[in-house]
Amino acid sequence: MLHHYLLIIFRNLKRHKGSFLINLFGLSAGLACTFLIYLWVNDEFHFDKFHTKNEQLYQVMERSTENGVVQVTEGVQGPLPAAMKRDLPEVTDAVGVMSLQKNGIYLPVRSGDKMVKTSGLMATASFFKMFSFPLIAGQADKVLNEKQTVVISEKMAQQLFGSVENALGKQVEWELFGIKTPAMVTGVLGAIPANSTFQFDFVMSLDFEGTSAHWQRWENSGPSTYVTLKAGTNIERFDAKIKDYLKKYSNDNIFTLFTRPFSSGYLYGNYENGVVAGGRIVYVRLFSLIAIFILIIACINFMNLSTAKASRRLKEVGVKKAIGASRHSLIFQFLAEAVCMALLALLLAALIVAVFLPQFNLITEKQLVIHFTPSLVLIGVGISVAAGLISGSYPAVYLSGFDPVGVLKGRLKSQIGELIARKGLVVFQFTISLVLIIAVVVIYRQVQYVQTQNVGYNKENVIYFDIDGSLQQNGQAFIAAAKQLPGVVNASGMQGGMLESEKGGSTFGISWPGKNENEIVKFIDRGADFELLQTMGIQVKEGRDFSRNFGGEDNKVIFNEAAIKAMGLRHPIGTDIMFWGEKSTIIGVVKDFHMSSLHDPIQPMIFYFAPQKANTILVKIQGDKLTEGIAAVSKLYKQFNPGYIFEYKFLDESFKAQYVGERRVATLSRYFAGLAILISCLGLFGLATFNAEIRTKEIGIRKILGASVSNIVMLLSKDFIRLILIAILIAFPLSWWLMSQWLNNYAYHINIGVGVFFLAGVSIILIAMLTISYQSLKAAITNPVRSIKSE
Repeated sequence: MLHHYLLIIFRNLKRHKGSFLINLFGLSAGLACTFLIYLWVNDEFHFDKFHTKNEQLYQVMERSTENGVVQVTEGVQGPLPAAMKRDLPEVTDAVGVMSLQKNGIYLPVRSGDKMVKTSGLMATASFFKMFSFPLIAGQADKVLNEKQTVVISEKMAQQLFGSVENALGKQVEWELFGIKTPAMVTGVLGAIPANSTFQFDFVMSLDFEGTSAHWQRWENSGPSTYVTLKAGTNIERFDAKIKDYLKKYSNDNIFTLFTRPFSSGYLYGNYENGVVAGGRIVYVRLFSLIAIFILIIACINFMNLSTAKASRRLKEVGVKKAIGASRHSLIFQFLAEAVCMALLALLLAALIVAVFLPQFNLITEKQLVIHFTPSLVLIGVGISVAAGLISGSYPAVYLSGFDPVGVLKGRLKSQIGELIARKGLVVFQFTISLVLIIAVVVIYRQVQYVQTQNVGYNKENVIYFDIDGSLQQNGQAFIAAAKQLPGVVNASGMQGGMLESEKGGSTFGISWPGKNENEIVKFIDRGADFELLQTMGIQVKEGRDFSRNFGGEDNKVIFNEAAIKAMGLRHPIGTDIMFWGEKSTIIGVVKDFHMSSLHDPIQPMIFYFAPQKANTILVKIQGDKLTEGIAAVSKLYKQFNPGYIFEYKFLDESFKAQYVGERRVATLSRYFAGLAILISCLGLFGLATFNAEIRTKEIGIRKILGASVSNIVMLLSKDFIRLILIAILIAFPLSWWLMSQWLNNYAYHINIGVGVFFLAGVSIILIAMLTISYQSLKAAITNPVRSIKSE
């Protein structure tokens, strides 16, 4: 019996090559898209879960009310890990970690005459006991037990010492926060898993000389704290227990504590008013939904073409029923055909995935690979069989329900229900396609908007680099010399950087006349040199910039508009404030500018005069002399800082890097939308072909009676265009609501506007017309005599 079914399936596929190829390519494209997204989603869900102690590993987070909004931060007090391990019996171990790379800090590391500039982590002793990062050399429970110790990557070991074996026990010299300090190499790292949020080239002791005093103060924050809890610990009770834990050590502490599973931070990293509000999980859900819809669209093609071409199977069904075939056996046959089609599509989909996976990895910045493990094969076959059963279910029930006497006489039952179902599926296909088109346009426009929006300062043609080595002693001389170079417009120095995420600081330590003692305002703080505002093109609204013309500028500060508004000062210039316990005078107010992405509103900010604290130099270069200007700055750098590598960044590129997630989503959305449209059009092409075939005689008679080619084309096209218009009516309000929700994630965003919907509507109609027109024109220009004879 199985051999008989397979033979019939093969004959039917061979007989109807056109619909077979349409279904095959549609299903294979849908399956390939589904598998690519599955690989991506699976990788996202496995981030940070490779650690042996993953189930007990938690991160301690802080809540505080800042500027009237509940904020959540990862940076906590340095003494917290040791205190929690000592005071709380639920905590089996605790570690403090400071990510230098996350703060934009790259350190020069020397061994003899060799030097590399890289970044990594600072951590307390239990880091390698808690986290399962591989060690090629060294013992996890000992490598960070002593001060002035460091674990370096295998790559660093090769660069500095020639081999892993030569690195152990040797010393390197670090330059951290202006302090040159030796450290002993106690371990060498193996390859860090790609699905780890921690990516680093070294781990040094957090008790490093020159830093431990800063981190070990309860009033300072910065490092993150991670704990392992005893199995069975009730997290809700534990969070309630540690909520006000910091008050034990500081009566003035404004923070409360809570925990989150360490591995959840990657997907659920966004908070709104102190509550989890998504993160990367939004994109995981979005693309999972897109994969499901694209696969459904492909299945709809199979349903539509199978039911539309039911007349070709009438005699087969009638004869089988007449000789005793049950409806169940016919349903099984048609479902078997659909499953076989899906399994054939699976083979083609596997080939498509193998071909496009490298490009997919480039777009997603992943390192996905296909390992044909039994579980993966089972998942692939399972998805394909499910797709086959879904796509074959309606045709199987529909075809097997024909009355044998009626079909043998060439009569069909009423087709109203079948027509409504088929048209409804076409509407569904194009509704999804339209929503994707609108989403692509809105995402593209928003990404363009945030990358081209005036951020309040001139970020184009600005390079910036760290002050290290000899520049720490002669930075002012370097800046003065750089200003004289051909092609250089201006130069200055600052503590931190123009982006909030880069080496930046913030403070609550500001008070002013009339301040409410219970009011908590957080200020971004930056130390500034002369002409920083001029170099960056930051506009002064009131008062003045720091200037040499006024003698000493110590204890002089400049605020932005958001800060003045938060403080409620009507006449700020000349007002004395208390800043870090010292009296300072406001000499200027600058217009608001963005230091973070447009996801966030502009925060209160203070510039204080501190050229001695500058750790970044910014150089503005003429746009038409960019290459010559950079070369001149590089040459000057080597003169002032011999032995150090000149590594710089473009400020505008760093600003755009904040939107890498959005750009990736925009790119993937374009591909997915194009695929959905292609699959939908394949189905539409198949239906148009069949529609022209069954109306061949009608078309011939109409042409004999005088119908023009345009009349015939309109006759064959109007039903499909009507369905597209219905899809437009459904898709427009749905897509407006969905994209409005997405845009609400930005403090500054575009208005969707009517033009987006007009563009999408016109596009989908043109695409549909082009799809239908070939078959319609072909039918319309056929010789009417041949058309009539064809039946």
